[in-house]
Amino acid sequence: MNYLVHLYLSDADPFCRLGNLMGDFVKGRLTQHDYPEKIMLGLRQHRAIDSLAMQHAAVRRSKARLDDRFGHTKAILIDIFYDHLLSINWETWAHGTLSSFAADSYRLLKRHRDLLPEAFRPVARRLIRYDWLTAYREPKTIKFVLERMATRLSRPNLLAQGHVELVRCTEAMAVDCHEFLVDARNMLADDSSLGIS
Repeated sequence: MNYLVHLYLSDADPFCRLGNLMGDFVKGRLTQHDYPEKIMLGLRQHRAIDSLAMQHAAVRRSKARLDDRFGHTKAILIDIFYDHLLSINWETWAHGTLSSFAADSYRLLKRHRDLLPEAFRPVARRLIRYDWLTAYREPKTIKFVLERMATRLSRPNLLAQGHVELVRCTEAMAVDCHEFLVDARNMLADDSSLGIS
């Protein structure tokens, strides 16, 4: 769900970025898949980022900031909130505009549609059609996304009310997000961190 964070942290190679985008839709051991080498690197990066997030102190702090009534959906909220925080501070983190970066990413998805996992293809179409990568800048988009996601989860949840937590916690969570992005970037600079199957 945090597509922008994964794209930002990815190696700049287009296929590597594609692998990072596909990460949530490629299941099981990577050794059982036969993607090009750079896509495999992107998949390994995606898994390394997810693994770091599960144990990182800043992410734990972000979860603790959220009201306990959000329970098992806190991780979903953090993913979406971090994409929002990265998008509104894009010029601080990256060269060029977010709009240009997003357009490049959409072209990549269209050009290599046949390489995408089947389950990811309709998601990729929506990502492009609704310009998710830049739309996440707007709090109203976050509210809409959470409302939609709430209806898709099988367990009862309060995701539809999650945007209130973003408003309440933005400043503190921006500090957490910054710390996580710096550490994740440093981790990926060390190739030894990617020995993940």
